[in-house]
Amino acid sequence: MTTRTTQSTVRFSSAALLPGLDEPLPAGEYRVDQDEESIDDLSRTAWRRTGTFLHIPAIGSPSMTRQMLPITQADLDAALQKDMT
Repeated sequence: MTTRTTQSTVRFSSAALLPGLDEPLPAGEYRVDQDEESIDDLSRTAWRRTGTFLHIPAIGSPSMTRQMLPITQADLDAALQKDMT
């Protein structure tokens, strides 16, 4: 089985409160990594998402500059949709 990580960027125009965080994230751009694994069959290769991670500023550790927040795609989509309204 093959795995891959794809990267994209999301943008919040206002502060966004996400599950797992006590404080809202400030408006801005954030990198998203999506981990996927291949599903091979005889005719083609497809990919199944195994994890989604949002890169956010590190909380509580001056030596770290960023941390990865695991998030479901549904929660990320909901936060982005709420930001549009």
